[in-house]
Amino acid sequence: MIVSGSVMALPQANLDTDQMYPGKYLSLITRNGLGRLLFEAFPRGRELLDQHPGASIFVTGENVGCGSSREHAVWALADWGIRAIIAPSFARIFHENCYSNGVVPVVLTDKAALDQCLAAKTLEVDVDNEVVRKDGREIARFELDPLRKDFILHGGFLEYMATKVDQVRAWRAHAASR
Repeated sequence: MIVSGSVMALPQANLDTDQMYPGKYLSLITRNGLGRLLFEAFPRGRELLDQHPGASIFVTGENVGCGSSREHAVWALADWGIRAIIAPSFARIFHENCYSNGVVPVVLTDKAALDQCLAAKTLEVDVDNEVVRKDGREIARFELDPLRKDFILHGGFLEYMATKVDQVRAWRAHAASR
């Protein structure tokens, strides 16, 4: 699986989930349409989105997704079209929410490579080979947790689990027959 496309860069550390998706909208429980609320609470957030229409890769600073554990922030990013996030580090729960919702969380600690990503107009994130490319040239390698990588490859945790239903039913039938 390859995520490729234009880049939305925001070189800011500690971008929290409330800046990405304001708490006043937490009563919305559907994933569809949340992209329209993305960065509403961030200064110049609308301007950022308007400058990067159709971006599929978000590059930002360390500790992205800190603050509250709201999954809505990842839902809003995904609904807006973001398929991969590149950052030096992720807040733990936000990191898990990315995996669970099929958004590729690329941890990139090499400053020179991160700077290239921040300056890029387009990038390619090769999930299978765990490589970031710019203009067809490898600029960084990253690691994904092997099980959670399967979540990404299936579109998220629930989609991954849906592929296991037949195996679970077979196991239950076998266990019941003993």
